[in-house]
Amino acid sequence: MQAVGIVVEYNPFHNGHLHHVTEAKKTTHSEVAIAVMSGQFLQRGEPALVDKWHRTKMALASGVDIVIELPYIFSTAQASLFASGAVQLLEAMKCTHLAFGSEQGTITPFLNTYEVIEKNRDDYNAIIKEHVQQGKSYPQALFIAYEQLTQLYKNTYIDLAQPNNILGFHYVEAIKAHKCKMQPATIQRIAAGYHDAIDAASSIASATGIRQALFGGQNLQQVTQFLPKSSVEQLAIWQQTHGQFASWENFWPLLKYAILRHIPQQLKAYADVTEGLENSLIKHAAASNSYAEFMNALKSKRYTWTRLQRMITHIFTGITKEQLHQTTTPSYIRILGMTKEGQAYISSIKKSLTLPLISRVGAVSDPVLSLDLHATQMYQQGMAQFSRIKIDEDYKSPPIRV
Repeated sequence: MQAVGIVVEYNPFHNGHLHHVTEAKKTTHSEVAIAVMSGQFLQRGEPALVDKWHRTKMALASGVDIVIELPYIFSTAQASLFASGAVQLLEAMKCTHLAFGSEQGTITPFLNTYEVIEKNRDDYNAIIKEHVQQGKSYPQALFIAYEQLTQLYKNTYIDLAQPNNILGFHYVEAIKAHKCKMQPATIQRIAAGYHDAIDAASSIASATGIRQALFGGQNLQQVTQFLPKSSVEQLAIWQQTHGQFASWENFWPLLKYAILRHIPQQLKAYADVTEGLENSLIKHAAASNSYAEFMNALKSKRYTWTRLQRMITHIFTGITKEQLHQTTTPSYIRILGMTKEGQAYISSIKKSLTLPLISRVGAVSDPVLSLDLHATQMYQQGMAQFSRIKIDEDYKSPPIRV
């Protein structure tokens, strides 16, 4: 059996994701699709709309055969580490290809981009450093360096202003860095852009647009045209159980407490809390009545919204920079769910796996897994404001089987 790997958040799983899974299998001639999926907190520094178990059910009902969890230290990291963790896990699962969605739609420009940056790495890094020191954010500095480099060496390159292209580049970079046998492939992103609002005339919408609609007052029935039936069912179950979807706005009372319970010196223990941000965090948290008010007060030209949110995620979960940086290599494969085809595939590769396969976590002692379990507890604590939720769910939940 041949497997294609995909890196996902499914926040939530929508029709665009269904297209991606279908095309990934088709273009790579794979019988099995393996999704490495972020857990309760995501790469942009946000709690997932619904938990990883509901999102796993969405995926398994819509063409994904195996869902494994991307550990917290990778799922909440900046793009290169996020990609590195995901790539290493998919390589460990013996995937022949990694198929990612992109605005570019063809793989050659990604390979050209990797090659030109790798050949000019020292100059590239020097330009980035120069512009960061001038006060620009890291993404702005990176884009300037890239523009200068591609003007010197003419070829077909990707547009690094596009969010999915950026992640795609980091997947290619990670595949090359880890000398993977797995080959990169890309699927054209269709209809909706990453940040686009929903369009009533289309059946495709971005996950961002769907979340904005749900948090902007629209009910679930008003976004069903953008979602497979299974996703609608899981979102409805979550809403009936908890009454609210997870968001920083809904978690704000607990997040505010998590910030204000620290003195400035203690906040410096968390990733990205530098250059006096600890004082701003406390000042603005104390003065703000909502998460939106807090973030708008905290935001500056130097720090991107995403960087600030990742920092806030670590403060909320209580996971320090020392804990985050303890490793850059996955130490296990945790299965969240699988179909019958997925089970057959795992049986075929089980003896050749180089990482331990975890289905139940109760008997496993691993510091990275411990952070995942703790992050889940904090996510569940945020939702416990609205409903009675089992805080020990991660310890007792076996993989979902379809």
